[in-house]
Amino acid sequence: MLVGVSTWSLEEADHVARSVLDSLLEGCQVIGFDFRYRYVNDTVARHGQRAPAELVGRTMMECYPGIEHTPMFARLRSCMTERRRDRMENEFQLPDGSKRWFELRFIPVPDGICVLSLDITDEREAREQVRRIEAQLRHAQKMEAVGRLAGGVAHDFNNILSVILSYSDFLLSDVSPSDPIAADLDEIQKAGKRGAELTRQLLTFSRQQILEPLPVALDDLLHGIHKMIARLLGADIDLEVRTKPGLGKILVDPGAIEQVIMNLVVNARDAMPRGGKLTIEAAPVTLDEAYAREHLGVHAGPHVMLAVTDTGCGMDAATRDRIFEPFFTTKGTGKGTGLGLSIVFGIVQQAGGSIWVYSEPSHGTTFKLYFPLAAGRAESARPTEPARELRGSETILLVEDDPQVRSVVREILERAGYTVLEAESPEDALAIADRHARIDLLLSDVVMPRMSGPELAKRLAERRPEVRLLCMSGYTDDSIVRHGVLDAAIAYLQKPITPEVLTRKVREVLDARSPDL
Repeated sequence: MLVGVSTWSLEEADHVARSVLDSLLEGCQVIGFDFRYRYVNDTVARHGQRAPAELVGRTMMECYPGIEHTPMFARLRSCMTERRRDRMENEFQLPDGSKRWFELRFIPVPDGICVLSLDITDEREAREQVRRIEAQLRHAQKMEAVGRLAGGVAHDFNNILSVILSYSDFLLSDVSPSDPIAADLDEIQKAGKRGAELTRQLLTFSRQQILEPLPVALDDLLHGIHKMIARLLGADIDLEVRTKPGLGKILVDPGAIEQVIMNLVVNARDAMPRGGKLTIEAAPVTLDEAYAREHLGVHAGPHVMLAVTDTGCGMDAATRDRIFEPFFTTKGTGKGTGLGLSIVFGIVQQAGGSIWVYSEPSHGTTFKLYFPLAAGRAESARPTEPARELRGSETILLVEDDPQVRSVVREILERAGYTVLEAESPEDALAIADRHARIDLLLSDVVMPRMSGPELAKRLAERRPEVRLLCMSGYTDDSIVRHGVLDAAIAYLQKPITPEVLTRKVREVLDARSPDL
């Protein structure tokens, strides 16, 4: 016997082993070949909401009725029989009804199977949250890419429509209404206007449409269009509109938000062909930081929620993922353009809001729109525009890189009596300005190679501060639109243009005070 060396009894060693096992975050249990609990540490008892005395010596089936029918039990039995290791993730329903996820490892031991269990519920929820955020980001990136494509297509199409509408207008003004060709020209104009409406919808989706935001009270707006919504739905759909007190005002274009509501109402009606119930609700809500973190693009703070709920056919997950894409529709041929919800998406995004959809097949759909409260913006009345003389004798410097558009704009202006100086680039425009003593108005496209219209205007203002500015474009860039609000220093004309619209806007700008560029 060695002097000074202490010896441990088996009881002491067993006590240490049990203390160590009970201190583990990981559960440890030994299941015998008869599926009785031979040993459980304190963590297993805590996870399973059972005291160790309630488990040891009893079978798994006695302690947790129905466990023998679970995939986990099948894996355990297989490891028991084949004496092999295995691992799996398993959702376990606890006696109090709650559910937790565990990572399980099965290890054969002489007395049966040792099961090591680790609670991974929080980890799985964190992974699921990351997955949701990543999915939202991918969807946002896809929608942004589709929006850019839609905006670019609309811009080019607006140039083409400007030519079609303007020249057909010229021809209509030159022929007698009784001339057989007049009816054909009228159809051309109608088709052109339908095309212009389509491009306007594409621009709304891509958030490149000019909107005029004003402080709007949703309860007043819903009251004003209640009857129109009821007529649109028909007698077989029960309409309920609810507004809660304390609604603040939101900063939106009133016409645009009406369009949002009507598009959602039409979709709801089509989802209830045999009738049903439509509920429109407006309520004040506060979105917290946790909600903002889980929903891409959402900012925490006070909002107004607009919810539109139907009892219709609902949507599956694959459909929900695509509903805001332009031209995607579940309706039959000829029953929709597939732009209704794209427009809703664009308007809500441009207003600084967010939109979320909740739907299940055969269980209806709810669209929830969240708009931040308006702050520090006084409501202004829109003055009635007096009738204007659309002709003039001023000199206009026209800058447009599309030759067809430049040609038709020049003809419109010259027919209205103006002198037109034509430039195909900003550089040409500055050179022309240096050679001509009188220029009353710069009429410029917004987006051009090497220099934008607003940038050209600033350069020209340094040399000729008296020159007024009018920008035109099939879509808008950051110098024209800032969060949906038109820059007050720049007059703007949305393509496609027509002779009346162009001459009216030119006259309006020329008759106004010179802007401070």
